[in-house]
Amino acid sequence: MKLLIVRHADPDYSIDSLTEKGWKEAKYLTPRLLKANIDKFYVSPLGRANDTISFALKELNETAEVCQWLREFDAPINRPDVTDKKMIPWDWLPEDWMNEPRFFDADHWFEQARIAESNVKKEYDWVIGNFDALLEKHGYKREGKYYKVTKANNDTICLACHFGLQCALLSHLLNVSPMILWHNACAAPSSVTTLVTEERREGIANFRMSSFGDISHLYANEEPPAFAARFCECYKNEDERHD
Repeated sequence: MKLLIVRHADPDYSIDSLTEKGWKEAKYLTPRLLKANIDKFYVSPLGRANDTISFALKELNETAEVCQWLREFDAPINRPDVTDKKMIPWDWLPEDWMNEPRFFDADHWFEQARIAESNVKKEYDWVIGNFDALLEKHGYKREGKYYKVTKANNDTICLACHFGLQCALLSHLLNVSPMILWHNACAAPSSVTTLVTEERREGIANFRMSSFGDISHLYANEEPPAFAARFCECYKNEDERHD
């Protein structure tokens, strides 16, 4: 089975939709989705994710199943250097999170004090519990760190969602801490991440990532990627995002 995880196109968060650039990105993404022979679409309830695949759904005369758990990962924390408000859990400064060994451990990352006192682990368990239920419906049942194949297939399913949520899903499939992906990976708006099952012995499978955050559909149309989710390459780059 092939799994496509699509991050929404360049967002206009104020109206939960897309910017003018985002609509162009969604348009350029559409032929790629049409050629992917997708058997089933699942989408976040948020507008920016729905809008991103709307052109493809219209062309295919299909609908996507809305999944509440595909909405952006929602578990704010008290970040060490910010005392007056709660922050998203994937926005720590490197000198803070990288000095915590547990953040690099897939089985203990949630034990760090600021994570433990928040709703992060509860949200994470809710997300991956629903994710595993979805995969089991498609023939792959979680068993420990891998998947038992109950109905082998070559289907392609597409999940249209958000960066923070995507990293949570990938951390579960790849058996790594989400803190590593949240802080060390960046999937540009409208990007496509692809994982394919490998069944080297009958009945046992794992999901292997063949591409992460691919935006070749943008380059093919000479459209530069949006800067969303990134911070300035150099601190003195005034036109790039700062804290």
